Amino acid sequence: MDWGKLLLKVVDIVKDNLDDSKNNVSSTQQVRPTQRPVSPSAEVEREKTDAEWKSYFKEILLSEFPSYTIRENVKVTDLVGFVSDEEQLYTTRPRQVYRAEWGQPYTFLLEAGGSPKGVVMLGKGHSHDENVKYLIARMYAEKLNLPYINFYTQMPNERSYVIGRIRKFLD
Repeated sequence: MDWGKLLLKVVDIVKDNLDDSKNNVSSTQQVRPTQRPVSPSAEVEREKTDAEWKSYFKEILLSEFPSYTIRENVKVTDLVGFVSDEEQLYTTRPRQVYRAEWGQPYTFLLEAGGSPKGVVMLGKGHSHDENVKYLIARMYAEKLNLPYINFYTQMPNERSYVIGRIRKFLD
């Protein structure tokens, strides 16, 4: 018996059955989406440019957190100086030295009484978990005991959610 020919025959049968099952789906059957439906307002939110997201968050910070001074695009070195620290930022890599100037500038720095109280970072995709610039910025914020409040701009970021999340970290 030729096992190769038998295997090819089985693969062909499986492919035919899959094609038949796809073609037999009636138009009255509903296919359930794998994700929740997105509201039209959430869809509009996701289409914002980086500048529009920044403006949106700035307005929230200024109106909802008036007791804080808000600074934008603050370099990590503005807070910690030109230092370097050894850290393990990725579980799959050994400890390495990371310099503060390599960090992503903080989108917003919240200050009170002249002292930093927290940072708000905007990012896309998995930037806060995978991009070394964001990981370095987070590492130095943690070394300063500053809340690192991150938001992903591909998500809806409804106003009430943003306000609640920032308050949770600052209280």
